[in-house]
Amino acid sequence: MKEKKAWVLNGYLAVVIFLALIVAGIALIFQTQFIVGSALILIGLLLSSGIVVVQPNKSYVVTFFGSYTGTIREPGLWLTIPLSMRKSVSLRVRNFNSKTLKVNDVEGNPIEIAAVIVFKVVDTAKAIFDVDKYEQFVEIQSETALRHVTSRYPYDNVRSDGYSLRGNSEEVAGQLTIELQERLKVAGVEVMEARLTHLAYATEIAGAMLQRQQANAILDARQIIVEGAMGMVQMAVERLEKDNVVQLDEERKAAMINNLLVAIVSDRSAQPVINTGTLY
Repeated sequence: MKEKKAWVLNGYLAVVIFLALIVAGIALIFQTQFIVGSALILIGLLLSSGIVVVQPNKSYVVTFFGSYTGTIREPGLWLTIPLSMRKSVSLRVRNFNSKTLKVNDVEGNPIEIAAVIVFKVVDTAKAIFDVDKYEQFVEIQSETALRHVTSRYPYDNVRSDGYSLRGNSEEVAGQLTIELQERLKVAGVEVMEARLTHLAYATEIAGAMLQRQQANAILDARQIIVEGAMGMVQMAVERLEKDNVVQLDEERKAAMINNLLVAIVSDRSAQPVINTGTLY
């Protein structure tokens, strides 16, 4: 099915014609012309059955004896085909908040995830005739797409390159939007935005994953500290040799480097030891 424009006539003109037919029919009945008067009243009543009021951002899908005749989108008072059936379809932008789903990421870790989907109907014929209850269709397909996208990425990507659910939420949301649009185009629905609203490890592994994150953070911090300490020690040795402050052999130089590294890298304050003798 594809949406098309329904036949309509100005509703205010239709009201005037309807009133004129009713008044003329009643007048003819009083003049004992019962057949003509009754026919005019019947025509007027049939005409009134086609009058419809369309609110802004609302539409009506018109069917006549089972055949789709078109959609009325323009707000106002209109006259369409008499005795036709009209089904209302909202054109407003709507939000759908998915349930919190438990899904395994690409590494097999169970996580909890939820998303909000912003959508609107752009093809009323597809929304009404191609799917059964398009609101439920959007809900089910949104959860299915969320599960599929989640299973393609790890929760966190510390040791390797690539996208992760926690570190690349914008990219993941973009992929979710693309997949949702592909799934929902059959229902005449446009996905305007999809965003993750909840992301966490499942309760059964949350403690273990927290410890792993803390361990990774400690390792990363230690790496930065060691790299900085090596630079500081190298600079100190080069400065001592350049200014001829003291001449050190390789053994004493190694001892000094060791002491400096311990003092800088240690997570506790170094305790100074005063040497009152000689270096040797």
